[in-house]
Amino acid sequence: MGDLIPQTVLAIGSGSLIGFVLGLIGGGGSILATPLLLYVVGVRDIHTAIGTGALAVSVNAYLNLVSHAARGHVWWRCALIFTIAGSLGAYFGSSLGKMVDGHSLLFTFGLLMMFVAFVMQPNNAQSDTTPQSLTPGDYRKTTVVALVTGLCSGFFGIGGGFLIVPGLYFATRMPLINAVGSSLLAVGTFGLTTAVNYALSGLVDWHVAGYFIAGGLGGGIIGTLLATRLAKSRTALTRIFRWVILTVSVYILWRSVG
Repeated sequence: MGDLIPQTVLAIGSGSLIGFVLGLIGGGGSILATPLLLYVVGVRDIHTAIGTGALAVSVNAYLNLVSHAARGHVWWRCALIFTIAGSLGAYFGSSLGKMVDGHSLLFTFGLLMMFVAFVMQPNNAQSDTTPQSLTPGDYRKTTVVALVTGLCSGFFGIGGGFLIVPGLYFATRMPLINAVGSSLLAVGTFGLTTAVNYALSGLVDWHVAGYFIAGGLGGGIIGTLLATRLAKSRTALTRIFRWVILTVSVYILWRSVG
């Protein structure tokens, strides 16, 4: 019992952080979950940490999707296109990724994230894009971007919202708050696919996943509320997103070189 209580508290606290980040910027869950489970919560097996983290991130993403949808942040047609086309791209990308050295993948992914951080410049102009203003050409562009994004996500093995949010943003020029909300359908679906695969192999710690999900519920609400408030400024949410992915890209490059 003495060992169980600290692990429970740490799992709930770590889950709160995951939920908060997903609610705020729609990404980061998959990158944060595995290290938190291994080094903070104390899960010993890395494959169990990956499977457990994927399940927790998936459920937390869906919970945050509901919260964002209630505030009108989700553009459902774009979200569905990205989920379906992105899943197809992720399947082929993951097949290609198995053929490449893991260290090379990590370093290249860090460079890609750094590139995204630099090209996502805050724009003071008010976006006049709405779901009703999107044309069939815009949806075709979204499909192509979703395929490429899914291909990259599957190829590098990580990414989630860090690639999906910019993909939605560049494909449609929708406000970033809508890209964050809409991305969560794809983030949850990608994570669920991974979680089911690992669960069938017995590589999910259900108790820890439950604590993670419970913590993520509260953290997600706070993250969504903060994202909604920041969205009232034309550049604040974009600046935060850029700095988060820039920081993570530097960390990934440092780890891959090390």
